[in-house]
Amino acid sequence: MDSLAWRAMEAELVARWSEPHRRYHTLDHLRAVLAAVDELAADADDLEAVRLAAWFHDAVYDGRPGWDEERSAQLAQARLPRCGVPASRVAQVARLVRMTATHDPSDADGHVLCDADLAVLASPGYDAYTRAVRQEYRHVPDDLFRLGRADVLSKLLAVPRLYRTETAYEKWEKAARENVAAELAVLSAAQS
Repeated sequence: MDSLAWRAMEAELVARWSEPHRRYHTLDHLRAVLAAVDELAADADDLEAVRLAAWFHDAVYDGRPGWDEERSAQLAQARLPRCGVPASRVAQVARLVRMTATHDPSDADGHVLCDADLAVLASPGYDAYTRAVRQEYRHVPDDLFRLGRADVLSKLLAVPRLYRTETAYEKWEKAARENVAAELAVLSAAQS
Protein backbone atom coordinates (compact mmCIF):
# COMPACT_ATOMS: atom_id res chain seq x y z
CA MET A 1 0.00 0.00 0.00
CA ASP A 2 1.03 3.57 -0.63
CA SER A 3 1.87 4.80 2.88
CA LEU A 4 1.49 8.52 2.10
CA ALA A 5 -1.93 7.98 0.52
CA TRP A 6 -2.88 5.70 3.40
CA ARG A 7 -1.95 8.35 6.01
CA ALA A 8 -3.94 10.98 4.11
CA MET A 9 -6.96 8.69 3.90
CA GLU A 10 -6.70 7.79 7.58
CA ALA A 11 -6.56 11.48 8.51
CA GLU A 12 -9.63 12.16 6.38
CA LEU A 13 -11.53 9.29 7.99
CA VAL A 14 -10.60 10.41 11.51
CA ALA A 15 -11.83 13.91 10.63
CA ARG A 16 -15.09 12.50 9.29
CA TRP A 17 -15.68 10.34 12.38
CA SER A 18 -14.95 13.45 14.51
CA GLU A 19 -17.56 15.73 12.90
CA PRO A 20 -19.31 17.88 15.51
CA HIS A 21 -22.87 16.74 14.67
CA ARG A 22 -22.07 13.14 15.61
CA ARG A 23 -22.97 11.89 19.06
CA TYR A 24 -22.94 8.09 18.68
CA HIS A 25 -21.32 7.52 15.27
CA THR A 26 -18.01 8.87 16.53
CA LEU A 27 -14.44 7.66 16.85
CA ASP A 28 -15.53 5.79 19.98
CA HIS A 29 -18.02 3.80 17.91
CA LEU A 30 -15.37 3.14 15.26
CA ARG A 31 -12.92 1.92 17.93
CA ALA A 32 -15.60 -0.32 19.44
CA VAL A 33 -16.46 -1.82 16.05
CA LEU A 34 -12.78 -2.44 15.28
CA ALA A 35 -12.31 -4.08 18.68
CA ALA A 36 -15.36 -6.28 18.06
CA VAL A 37 -14.00 -7.19 14.62
CA ASP A 38 -10.80 -8.30 16.35
CA GLU A 39 -12.85 -10.47 18.74
CA LEU A 40 -14.57 -12.09 15.75
CA ALA A 41 -11.49 -12.25 13.51
CA ALA A 42 -11.43 -16.04 13.33
CA ASP A 43 -14.87 -15.99 11.69
CA ALA A 44 -13.83 -13.74 8.77
CA ASP A 45 -12.70 -14.91 5.36
CA ASP A 46 -11.01 -11.60 4.42
CA LEU A 47 -10.23 -9.88 7.71
CA GLU A 48 -8.46 -6.97 5.98
CA ALA A 49 -11.59 -6.21 3.94
CA VAL A 50 -13.73 -6.36 7.09
CA ARG A 51 -11.40 -3.96 8.93
CA LEU A 52 -11.40 -1.54 6.00
CA ALA A 53 -15.19 -1.77 5.81
CA ALA A 54 -15.38 -0.97 9.53
CA TRP A 55 -13.36 2.19 8.93
CA PHE A 56 -15.69 3.25 6.12
CA HIS A 57 -19.08 1.93 7.31
CA ASP A 58 -20.26 5.25 8.78
CA ALA A 59 -17.59 7.53 7.32
CA VAL A 60 -20.40 9.58 5.79
CA TYR A 61 -23.03 10.17 8.42
CA ASP A 62 -25.91 12.59 8.00
CA GLY A 63 -28.54 10.47 9.77
CA ARG A 64 -30.08 9.30 6.49
CA PRO A 65 -30.33 5.50 6.57
CA GLY A 66 -29.38 3.88 3.29
CA TRP A 67 -28.02 7.12 1.87
CA ASP A 68 -25.21 7.30 4.43
CA GLU A 69 -24.10 3.74 3.73
CA GLU A 70 -24.20 4.29 -0.03
CA ARG A 71 -22.14 7.48 0.21
CA SER A 72 -19.71 5.73 2.60
CA ALA A 73 -19.32 2.86 0.11
CA GLN A 74 -18.69 5.35 -2.68
CA LEU A 75 -16.07 7.06 -0.54
CA ALA A 76 -14.30 3.71 -0.04
CA GLN A 77 -14.40 3.11 -3.79
CA ALA A 78 -12.85 6.53 -4.41
CA ARG A 79 -10.15 6.45 -1.69
CA LEU A 80 -8.92 2.85 -1.44
CA PRO A 81 -7.54 2.51 -5.00
CA ARG A 82 -5.28 5.52 -4.33
CA CYS A 83 -3.80 3.54 -1.45
CA GLY A 84 -2.98 0.60 -3.68
CA VAL A 85 -5.83 -1.61 -2.49
CA PRO A 86 -6.65 -4.16 -5.20
CA ALA A 87 -9.92 -3.66 -7.10
CA SER A 88 -11.38 -6.94 -5.85
CA ARG A 89 -10.87 -5.92 -2.22
CA VAL A 90 -12.22 -2.41 -2.88
CA ALA A 91 -15.38 -4.02 -4.29
CA GLN A 92 -15.61 -6.29 -1.24
CA VAL A 93 -15.24 -3.34 1.14
CA ALA A 94 -17.93 -1.33 -0.68
CA ARG A 95 -20.27 -4.34 -0.65
CA LEU A 96 -19.75 -4.81 3.09
CA VAL A 97 -20.34 -1.12 3.82
CA ARG A 98 -23.61 -1.22 1.87
CA MET A 99 -24.65 -4.30 3.82
CA THR A 100 -24.63 -2.32 7.06
CA ALA A 101 -27.71 -0.44 5.85
CA THR A 102 -29.85 -3.53 6.47
CA HIS A 103 -27.62 -5.68 8.67
CA ASP A 104 -28.65 -8.64 6.55
CA PRO A 105 -25.30 -10.24 5.76
CA SER A 106 -24.93 -12.99 3.21
CA ASP A 107 -21.44 -14.30 3.98
CA ALA A 108 -18.82 -14.72 6.71
CA ASP A 109 -17.29 -11.27 6.26
CA GLY A 110 -20.70 -9.63 6.36
CA HIS A 111 -21.56 -11.61 9.48
CA VAL A 112 -18.42 -10.35 11.21
CA LEU A 113 -18.92 -6.71 10.24
CA CYS A 114 -22.62 -6.61 11.09
CA ASP A 115 -22.09 -8.45 14.37
CA ALA A 116 -19.31 -6.01 15.28
CA ASP A 117 -21.50 -3.03 14.39
CA LEU A 118 -24.33 -4.38 16.56
CA ALA A 119 -22.10 -5.38 19.49
CA VAL A 120 -23.21 -2.19 21.25
CA LEU A 121 -26.63 -3.76 21.76
CA ALA A 122 -25.07 -6.07 24.35
CA SER A 123 -22.97 -3.37 25.96
CA PRO A 124 -23.20 -2.47 29.64
CA GLY A 125 -23.15 1.10 28.28
CA TYR A 126 -26.37 0.55 26.34
CA ASP A 127 -28.12 3.49 28.05
CA ALA A 128 -25.37 5.88 26.97
CA TYR A 129 -25.70 4.51 23.43
CA THR A 130 -29.45 5.18 23.38
CA ARG A 131 -28.95 8.73 24.67
CA ALA A 132 -26.32 9.41 22.01
CA VAL A 133 -28.56 8.05 19.25
CA ARG A 134 -31.38 10.29 20.47
CA GLN A 135 -29.03 13.29 20.33
CA GLU A 136 -28.13 12.49 16.73
CA TYR A 137 -31.85 12.59 15.93
CA ARG A 138 -32.62 15.60 18.12
CA HIS A 139 -34.26 17.29 15.10
CA VAL A 140 -37.00 14.61 15.20
CA PRO A 141 -39.90 15.33 17.59
CA ASP A 142 -40.06 13.00 20.60
CA ASP A 143 -43.26 11.22 19.60
CA LEU A 144 -42.00 10.49 16.08
CA PHE A 145 -38.62 9.38 17.37
CA ARG A 146 -40.24 6.99 19.87
CA LEU A 147 -42.40 5.48 17.12
CA GLY A 148 -39.47 5.06 14.73
CA ARG A 149 -37.13 3.73 17.36
CA ALA A 150 -39.76 1.28 18.63
CA ASP A 151 -40.22 0.01 15.08
CA VAL A 152 -36.46 -0.56 14.70
CA LEU A 153 -36.25 -2.34 18.06
CA SER A 154 -39.30 -4.50 17.35
CA LYS A 155 -37.75 -5.63 14.07
CA LEU A 156 -34.51 -6.49 15.87
CA LEU A 157 -36.35 -8.60 18.43
CA ALA A 158 -38.33 -10.36 15.69
CA VAL A 159 -35.29 -11.93 14.03
CA PRO A 160 -34.29 -15.39 15.25
CA ARG A 161 -30.69 -14.27 15.87
CA LEU A 162 -29.25 -10.79 16.25
CA TYR A 163 -25.73 -12.14 15.74
CA ARG A 164 -24.75 -14.46 12.91
CA THR A 165 -21.33 -15.62 14.05
CA GLU A 166 -21.30 -18.28 16.75
CA THR A 167 -18.78 -16.26 18.74
CA ALA A 168 -20.96 -13.14 18.86
CA TYR A 169 -24.12 -15.15 19.41
CA GLU A 170 -22.64 -16.88 22.45
CA LYS A 171 -21.10 -13.70 23.86
CA TRP A 172 -23.73 -11.08 23.17
CA GLU A 173 -27.15 -12.42 22.14
CA LYS A 174 -28.73 -12.73 25.60
CA ALA A 175 -27.57 -9.33 26.86
CA ALA A 176 -28.50 -7.63 23.58
CA ARG A 177 -32.03 -9.02 23.63
CA GLU A 178 -32.44 -7.93 27.26
CA ASN A 179 -31.19 -4.40 26.51
CA VAL A 180 -33.35 -4.00 23.40
CA ALA A 181 -36.46 -5.37 25.15
CA ALA A 182 -35.92 -3.03 28.10
CA GLU A 183 -35.59 0.01 25.83
CA LEU A 184 -38.67 -1.02 23.88
CA ALA A 185 -40.65 -1.32 27.14
CA VAL A 186 -39.61 2.21 28.12
CA LEU A 187 -40.58 3.57 24.71
CA SER A 188 -43.94 1.77 24.81
CA ALA A 189 -44.68 3.11 28.29
CA ALA A 190 -43.87 6.67 27.13
CA GLN A 191 -46.29 6.32 24.20
CA SER A 192 -49.18 5.33 26.47
